[in-house]
Amino acid sequence: MNEHLLKGRPAALTILDFGLFRVHSTGRIIGICGYLIRTDADEYVLIDGGFPEKYTVDFSAASQEDRLYEFGEVLVCGPENTATAQLARCGITPEQISLLILTHTHIDHIGAIADFLHAPMVVAAAERALPKPLYWGGVQPIDWPDRTYHLVDADMTLGPDFDLMLVPGHAPGQLAMLLRLPQTGPVILTSDAISRPAELDEVFAGSWDEPAAVASGDRLMRCSAEKGAFVIYGHCPRQWPDLRKAPFFYA
Repeated sequence: MNEHLLKGRPAALTILDFGLFRVHSTGRIIGICGYLIRTDADEYVLIDGGFPEKYTVDFSAASQEDRLYEFGEVLVCGPENTATAQLARCGITPEQISLLILTHTHIDHIGAIADFLHAPMVVAAAERALPKPLYWGGVQPIDWPDRTYHLVDADMTLGPDFDLMLVPGHAPGQLAMLLRLPQTGPVILTSDAISRPAELDEVFAGSWDEPAAVASGDRLMRCSAEKGAFVIYGHCPRQWPDLRKAPFFYA
């Protein structure tokens, strides 16, 4: 990928609300989020898609089918929490999506994997090399859809002021984003490379690769300090209520 996939600079960042989930082991309630980034060339980048669509229809039945109840409980996930519905809150139609980024292939991020098929998908090569997306536990009901993929095997620049960082640990091909907004300045979207700040002290216990997760987390925090960046964590209960969710945005 020598040529940039985007022409414009990030102009606005919106947090998309894909629902709420309670983790059994801790009782922690986490927001399930994605992101919409508009560039100054009127390109629209969707990052992640929340739970699969069946969860927005009947999340209790879907949790039973996938045995997700063994890990936690879906508290909120309805028709208003699909990627298409969240985009509509921003006045954006599916056809306007220029690029889809999948940060990793766990169940709460994979909901749009077979949507917006006109848009190329950016995903880590390590994830795409898996026979099936990770999903959750030993459950892997989704196949890779037939679509255009741009595979990431190292840090890369998507466009002006918009970089992808390959930060494995939570998942084999975990991605994070570093971008600069006109007013907000540098922003790091850690995704699940750091779901919440306490993970840094917990040394990412339970991650797919704990040493790699620690190294990636440290790297993101060093980058944040160097850039003076606003960090948006993947699933931080304290941060979630105050984030600007669709239709509001950071400029």
